[in-house]
Amino acid sequence: MKKVLLTFLGLLLVSPIFAQFSLEQVLSSAFPTELKASPVKNQIAWVFNQTGSRNIFLAEAPDFKPRKLTNYEGDNGQEINSITFLPNGKSLLFIRGRANNSAGEIPNPAEVQGTVERAIFKIDLDGKNLKKVVNGAYPKVSPNGNTLAYIAGGQIWTLNLDSANISPKKLFHSRGSQGSIRWSPDGNKIAFVSSRGDHNFIGVCDMVTQQIKYIDPGVDGDIDPTWSPDGKSIAFIRVPFTKDALIFGPERASLPWSIRVVDLMTGQAKEIWKAQKGVGSNFFAGGLVADNHLFWTSDNMIIFPYEGDGWHHLYSVSANGGNAKLLTPDKGEVEYAFLSNDKKTVIYNSNMGDIDRRHIWSVTASGTPKQITTGQGIEWSPVQTSDGQLAILRSDAKVPARPSVVATDGKIKDIAPEFIPNDFPSNQLVTPQAVMITATDGMQIPAQLFLPKNHKAGEKHPAAIFFHGGSRRQMLLGFNYGEYYHKAYSLNQYLVSQGYIVLSVNYRSGIGYGMEFREAENYGATGASEYNDVVGAGLFLKSREDIDGAKIGLWGGSYGGYLTALGLAKASDLFAAGVDIHGVHDWNVVVKNFIPNYDANKRAEWAKVAYQSSPMPYINSWKSPVLLIHGDDDRNVPFSETVTIAEALRKNDVYMEQLIFPDEVHSFLLYQNWLSAYKATANFFDKFLKKK
Repeated sequence: MKKVLLTFLGLLLVSPIFAQFSLEQVLSSAFPTELKASPVKNQIAWVFNQTGSRNIFLAEAPDFKPRKLTNYEGDNGQEINSITFLPNGKSLLFIRGRANNSAGEIPNPAEVQGTVERAIFKIDLDGKNLKKVVNGAYPKVSPNGNTLAYIAGGQIWTLNLDSANISPKKLFHSRGSQGSIRWSPDGNKIAFVSSRGDHNFIGVCDMVTQQIKYIDPGVDGDIDPTWSPDGKSIAFIRVPFTKDALIFGPERASLPWSIRVVDLMTGQAKEIWKAQKGVGSNFFAGGLVADNHLFWTSDNMIIFPYEGDGWHHLYSVSANGGNAKLLTPDKGEVEYAFLSNDKKTVIYNSNMGDIDRRHIWSVTASGTPKQITTGQGIEWSPVQTSDGQLAILRSDAKVPARPSVVATDGKIKDIAPEFIPNDFPSNQLVTPQAVMITATDGMQIPAQLFLPKNHKAGEKHPAAIFFHGGSRRQMLLGFNYGEYYHKAYSLNQYLVSQGYIVLSVNYRSGIGYGMEFREAENYGATGASEYNDVVGAGLFLKSREDIDGAKIGLWGGSYGGYLTALGLAKASDLFAAGVDIHGVHDWNVVVKNFIPNYDANKRAEWAKVAYQSSPMPYINSWKSPVLLIHGDDDRNVPFSETVTIAEALRKNDVYMEQLIFPDEVHSFLLYQNWLSAYKATANFFDKFLKKK
């Protein structure tokens, strides 16, 4: 017995000992979304997803002690979003359920029997009187709180919230699909966008006469109607139609977009600003997370995002026209933003000065930026209560996302720390370090390196390389602000705890590093230039003394699954195994999923390049084992992409495992499916990267 004990102790001395925690532990913290502030009370509300059980929580000044407002139980896959406080401060609205697919089916991965729907609900702030209001989406409440406007069937409907006996009615009927509902300040009119395929109109509906008027109609894509504070004018963005525009390829320049203002009394329209030709002329619709891309201030200025210097910055221009002023100069980008209660200041988050994190800033139309939060954390989704209190969501390298309030001196107080479980392994997590890798074409690519806690120079480890999806995403030096990537960061931490070295690659075509990086030449379907980053990441790890160069794996979802498959198909000699989660395998299939009228036969040259930029043409050189994971109700990447690649791999006798989730969507709705997918990923890597 003594000999056995001594042998065991000897093994402990020579074998690596890593921080040990379970995937359940690192995925256990409730993830917050939908942070909103009451317009009349010092209250905030948000949604917590607690291992699949989603509910609304409320907190009120001064102590901001959270209390549960709804009481939905179970990992049922039913999302909650679009929290909307009513102006009286007594109730709020929300949507439960996700949109239907092309077949008209609402997501139901938990196989809930009975009615599964996407509906607008109302609940009082004391937690009483929960009731379904109507089936629909995109709720917008009139300024007096009496009328709800919403979208159903591509049309705008209204409902009197003060009467339970009045049925909803269609406000009007128009060709195309209606959206972007915007109430006028006095509540007498609604502005909206009417989408007509190759052009959009800005419309205004008079709530009394129900007459429709399209303002300044043209042949372009008009979006983002924004009312002036006095309700007499509307500003909007005009994006010129481009016939040849597709997706998943660089758009560094196009026909310049512009901002126009229409006087509603006279109908006179005026272009107050236009992007310069070249850099920034293409409108980047996905750059700003806000209710609108235009902020009309109380001093008659319009603040807007623009990439004129190659970075997604804020600018201001007089509503009467003139030269635009750059408000946020520096290398870094503006992301979440809103106009303050007094309509003088835009509060936003940005990675300026801290390129792999996010902090909160503010700026007026004529001022200079003021940084509100600093440090090693990540802050996003700022809102402002009626008395000006700032609330945010935040995370850092070791503590997951949580709601917080910010004092005037910038100090941050967490308001729901109890929703991070006591056994959450913060003390066992590592802090990733920013590194720069060299792609095989010489481009410098930012990444984050995760080293085990007891890391010793020269001690050999297996390695995993992670690629985010999107590709318009950025992994950060901490828990991500997106729920999908918050979970991915958790898995990377778990792999490190199991003895892996992990490299998380912010490959070209992602956000955070400027327009030229995002719109990288020949990226995606136009040449797969990111493949240079994939191989560069592998060579970076292989050159390290602490990596076993024969045990490097790849993993990622969606666009990350695409890069995983591309790496395995073209460089199986470098990558020993991979986990491909709902990845793209033929760009022509996926482009058609987003642009239904795309016809590869009519775009033969483009389609040929797109196919050559996909993993499928290289299937004969694919040798490394792969785990394929996919939900068969995926609305982003068709399930057929996994069906097709599986057939090809089988014909070539490539070792393949599969994990399929019936009725699951792209970003898995069930916590159990995330857990199953990540356990399968870790086990698969252990099988092929830890074997002798």
